[in-house]
Amino acid sequence: MFIILGYLIVLIGVFASFIGVGGHLGALYQPFEFLLIGGCALGAYIGGSNGASIKLLIEAIPKAIKRNPYGKPLYMELLALLYTLLNKARRDGLMSIESDIEDPKSSAIFTQYPQVQKDAKLMEFLTDYLRIMISGNMNPFEIETLMDQEIEALHSEHNTPINAVRAVADSLPAFGIVAAVLGVVHALAAVDQPPAVLADLIAKAMVGTFLGILLSYGFAAPFAAAVERQSVAAVKVLECIKVTLLASMNGYPPPLAVEFGRKVLFSTVRPSFAELEAHVRQAKSQAAK
Repeated sequence: MFIILGYLIVLIGVFASFIGVGGHLGALYQPFEFLLIGGCALGAYIGGSNGASIKLLIEAIPKAIKRNPYGKPLYMELLALLYTLLNKARRDGLMSIESDIEDPKSSAIFTQYPQVQKDAKLMEFLTDYLRIMISGNMNPFEIETLMDQEIEALHSEHNTPINAVRAVADSLPAFGIVAAVLGVVHALAAVDQPPAVLADLIAKAMVGTFLGILLSYGFAAPFAAAVERQSVAAVKVLECIKVTLLASMNGYPPPLAVEFGRKVLFSTVRPSFAELEAHVRQAKSQAAK
C-alpha cells in the first residue's frame, strides 16, 4: 500500500504546485503526448523482453501493491516448524519425517503452520532439501553449493522484471524529449500562425518532457524499487532455511540450528531470542499433545 500512497503524494505535490502558481490543469491534458511516450516505452519493453519476462512482470505487479508477506509472524512460524521437524528427526531419525515431507498438506506438523504452507516456493525449497537430507547421499558442502545455486537462480529470475522496469524508467525521459521535439517541429511548421497559436503548440510540446520525467522518477522507478524489496525478502526466507538445515547437518542441536536461522534475518523482521524461545516452547508443547 505504500507505493499507492507514494503515487498519490507525487500527484498531489506536482499538480497542487502547478495550480498554486496559477497554472491550468487543462493545459497538461495532452493524451497524444501520453500515447506517444507510453507507446514507445511499452514497445521498447516488449522488444527487449520475452514471454517469460512479461509473465514475471505481470506476477510482480500485485506483489508490489500488497503487503510484504515475509514479516515476523511468518518467520516465527517458519523457525518453529524447522525446530519441530529437526527435533523429531534427531529424536526418531530422519525417516520419521519422510511422510510429513511427502504429503505436507495432510501432515500433522505442517498443518500447524498455515502461513508457511501458503508460500509454494518456500514449501518446495524446504521439502526438497529435507528429502535430500533423508537420502543421505550428499554431504553438507555439496548441499550448500546446490542451495546457493538455486537461490542465485531464483534471485536472478526475480530481478528480470526489476531490470526491465528500470530500463523503461531510464528511457522515459528520453521518450519525453522525443515527444517534445515532435511538438516543436509541429510548432515550427505553423510559424505563419498568430503568436497565441504558436505559444499553445510550444506549451503542448513541453508537456511531453514533463510527462516523461514524471512517469520515470515518480512512478516507474518507485515501482521497480518496490518489486526489488519483495524479491530480496523472498530470497532471504530461503537463506534462513538454508542456514538452519546446514547447521543441523553439521551436528548442531535443533535449538541452536534454529538460532543460526534467526541470526541471518533482517533486524526489522527478526524475532528476539526470547520471542523465538517462547514460540518454539509453545510449538513443542503442541506437538507433544
